[in-house]
Amino acid sequence: MSALFYPLDVASLSCPDEKFSLNVAEEVPVSLMFNGMFPYGTMMMTPADLKDFAYGYCITEQIVSSPAEIRSVDVVPAEDGLTLDIFIKGRALTRLMRRNVRMQTGHSSCGICGSETVPACDAVAGAPFGDGPRLSVTAIRNALHELRKWQTLNAATRMVHAAAWANNSGNIHMIREDVGRHNALDKLIGVRVCHPEVFNDGFCLLTSRYSFEMALKTVRAGIAVVVAISAPTHRAFRTAEKMNQTLIAIARHDEQTLFCGGKRLVM
Repeated sequence: MSALFYPLDVASLSCPDEKFSLNVAEEVPVSLMFNGMFPYGTMMMTPADLKDFAYGYCITEQIVSSPAEIRSVDVVPAEDGLTLDIFIKGRALTRLMRRNVRMQTGHSSCGICGSETVPACDAVAGAPFGDGPRLSVTAIRNALHELRKWQTLNAATRMVHAAAWANNSGNIHMIREDVGRHNALDKLIGVRVCHPEVFNDGFCLLTSRYSFEMALKTVRAGIAVVVAISAPTHRAFRTAEKMNQTLIAIARHDEQTLFCGGKRLVM
């Protein structure tokens, strides 16, 4: 497995002769292959928690309808990067082979690059979320206060995104980090769908903006409450509003902004 970051000798422009060490995060091409015969594209990502990514990606891209449709995931070294060989059951593979396949490279900054079509925000499949369970504002603020302590890779590099899961008391139970914000979210979703007994009630925290592909992924993963450090795009907001998702963004330790879904909150 590749290293997650590398130290480089760099210098400040104000003191060019004084070298110091700075860690930079690695990103590698990870090719997706299904059942050893069906290539699906390549993502640029942090080479960690790749099996979690495989499960989360298959759920949010609607390749499978549940983790039970995935037989196994193998991480295989490639000439430049890694290959995720994902074995899925027959019906899921048949559905996949009938789809338009993303055959372009997905950059670490994008989530739906290379897709043939982009769903409309008013055409998201599924019924809107119910109003429960209730969640206190104090729990949200507790999780935001604890978030930085959990960002170990970002502490070393100051350049990666995180997606975290907190329970309804505001205690963080899991975090996944990646150079790509959508990759971090897929990794977290992968853990959550495989362990629903642990990550059932609670909410998702994101260190990034809440753009449309992020909204699409959380909705498809059944996440009813999202707290994002940066603002949402209007398209993402419209998706969250339509699905009765609680969206809290521009979230800092001392102030948070409610965009929609306030019925779940207890002040």
